[in-house]
Amino acid sequence: MRLNPYNSVLSICIFTVLLLVTSCKSKQEDLPKEIATTVEVLKVEQNSILNTISLSGNVEANTTIRLGFMVAGKLNYIAINEGESIKKGTLLASLDDSDYQIGLKAANGKLLEVQDKYNRLKIMHDRNSLSDADFVQVKAGLEQAEANQEMNAKNIYHTKIYAPISGVLLKKGASVGEVVDQGMPIFGLGDIDKVKINAAVPGDEINLIKLNQDATVNIYALDTIFKGKVIEVGLAAEAKTRTYNAKIEIDNPDHKILPGMIAQIDIQSNKEEQKLLIPGHAILKDSDNKSYVFVVDEVSKKVFKRDISIGKLHQNNIEITSGLNPGETIVISGVQNLNNGSLVNYN
Repeated sequence: MRLNPYNSVLSICIFTVLLLVTSCKSKQEDLPKEIATTVEVLKVEQNSILNTISLSGNVEANTTIRLGFMVAGKLNYIAINEGESIKKGTLLASLDDSDYQIGLKAANGKLLEVQDKYNRLKIMHDRNSLSDADFVQVKAGLEQAEANQEMNAKNIYHTKIYAPISGVLLKKGASVGEVVDQGMPIFGLGDIDKVKINAAVPGDEINLIKLNQDATVNIYALDTIFKGKVIEVGLAAEAKTRTYNAKIEIDNPDHKILPGMIAQIDIQSNKEEQKLLIPGHAILKDSDNKSYVFVVDEVSKKVFKRDISIGKLHQNNIEITSGLNPGETIVISGVQNLNNGSLVNYN
């Protein structure tokens, strides 16, 4: 019996196909299955929160006084250096008063001379031995001598500056040995037991700020949060910026907060707004410092990276301004173990 060549070839082809299918199936069975990462998830929802007004401002002393001498002269004493404290009524600085002492001595001598002349001529006037006109002239001379003596005495008094308030020397504009002019501002003295933050408020937010509202203040230089209170709310806009001034007061007993420091102020208003909030630990940063989260595909149970834009911090949650929609599910725990397309397991 002769074999049909066609049937032989067909048999060989069928056998080869069966062999290949069996081999592929065996290889597929040998591939390891992807293991799902257990994570905790959150369905993103709108949250009703009180609107927070964020402002920036500069620290000012509670009270600032610029001081200078009312007479000219050479500085011969300064009690403290910048940053040091002084009590009210304490001598802050003085000038060399030797020239003024000479002037006072001369004025005192002249006054005694004129006083003696006045006393003698008054007796004559009382006896009608001196005309009224001559006596008036003598009396005017006495008054002029008294005024000159008083002026020279005041000049000596004005060679000293006493601290008008208890405070800290914020600025010293001259040193011992320098000659200063009358009225020249030399010292800046400030009370910083309390400090004020001067903030610029946009016109659309000024009506949300009220007197005595609580404020949270972050002093960048100290990296510390302080509690404050609104003490002033401006009613007139600045001509150039069209913003309004508001001042926030902070207790500063340790004098750590100094004038000129920059502050971030958050004031919670009574106006409610709807915001998307997610826990801060759910947010990651990529190599370009862009924020992203892992969004769950509930059909495939896989997660995918989603870039987001973030807003203000609300306690432990962060406001999402774009990139997420209400109803979407994100990973909030276990994010460090995930990659784009990772399979996840969650309740």
